[in-house]
Amino acid sequence: MTEKTARVRATTHRLIASRYPPIGVFDDLTKDKDELAIAFLLESATNDRLGIIAGRLNLLPPEEIVQGFGATLVMGAFLHADAAGGRFTDGRLGAWYASFDVDTAITETLHHSTLRLKMSEGAFPTSIQMRTLVARIDCPLVDVRGKRDERPELYETDDYAKAQAFGVALRWPKTGEGANGIVYESVRRAEGVNVCVYKPSLIKLPVNQADHYEYRWDARGDVRVLKITNVEQGRGA
Repeated sequence: MTEKTARVRATTHRLIASRYPPIGVFDDLTKDKDELAIAFLLESATNDRLGIIAGRLNLLPPEEIVQGFGATLVMGAFLHADAAGGRFTDGRLGAWYASFDVDTAITETLHHSTLRLKMSEGAFPTSIQMRTLVARIDCPLVDVRGKRDERPELYETDDYAKAQAFGVALRWPKTGEGANGIVYESVRRAEGVNVCVYKPSLIKLPVNQADHYEYRWDARGDVRVLKITNVEQGRGA
């Protein structure tokens, strides 16, 4: 089946835990791609998931190892991904999952954070601080918007098995070049739109930090979202 594509020019919003450093080895413009890869693996040497991270790095061709202001934040989306995968990715390699607006990005991350916490004993009450990453994209993506009735397997709320298979076939086809990614409707927030971008080079640098939030769960697991501060990077997008 030939999938419909659409040129997507958009500002994307992605939330990550504030504990992750905003600057890292991929922000260095002086190293070549091989040096960057070695430096990253050395930096990650104390991580008990180093084997997984190294395997993911090997899946990216040299031209997809990006450099520049905010590049570490982009590369982190691909290398420090959930081993279970996401809606359109399996555990081999992450992607730039983001939303067209920050409210949808918050709703998406709240859902997944709550699910993870519910799997832990004594998880509530708790709080997590998050920061918003803002980056532009301008590329053709497989467009499955408006297809919830036609292709409901891509929009299952919690079972991603069929959607993952769909995404893997697009990303790593048996012949030809893989797709850039997918644009799709959010199942967590009405009118929300998400993207799953498969290639780091398609995320336009710089990546800027925007608002910081705190997710606070009470003892029952009910959550509130508080905006903490507004951070300006001093470099325009």
